[in-house]
Amino acid sequence: MNRHYYISEDLDDLETVESELEANGISTEQIHVLSEKDADVEHHHLHDVPSFMKQDVVHSGEIGAAIGAVLAAVVLGGAYLLGWTESAAGWVPFIFLAIVLFGFCTWEGGFFGIQVPNAHFRHFRQKLKEGKHVFFVDVEPEQESILDRVVQHHPALVDAGTGAASPHWIVAWQQKWHQFKRTI
Repeated sequence: MNRHYYISEDLDDLETVESELEANGISTEQIHVLSEKDADVEHHHLHDVPSFMKQDVVHSGEIGAAIGAVLAAVVLGGAYLLGWTESAAGWVPFIFLAIVLFGFCTWEGGFFGIQVPNAHFRHFRQKLKEGKHVFFVDVEPEQESILDRVVQHHPALVDAGTGAASPHWIVAWQQKWHQFKRTI
């Protein structure tokens, strides 16, 4: 999937664009609006970015997990190379320490991520402060032409580039989840 970013000042136009994309087969779960005016976005019935995803929790947590994995490997490798696992306690204290280090580093990375904006949205910070909205769509390669056709009819949308999209399986899971919620 590819993610296409657009910037707009007009939430009415974004509402129209979202409706047109949905009418042409692009699901709601593929469309998002990032804005500092969450109430206005909700008033226009646009699919906003959850506040959790506006922060860098996941990305920073992944970095913390990578650091934790390295530290855990150092602990286990060091214990083995120094012969400490030959004692009566064996591997148990070192495995426990490795798990604690991994968990702590992952938690600390996520904790740090709560305090900073999402890495994917940092370069839009100035536009958001100016009161503009970032409209982005995750599309499959076969949906690119649909997006291009709809966007051409809305000159107020300013192309802001492309980026990595949510994995296909996450979008499919979100679609099934929302479908399940509607049936209940």
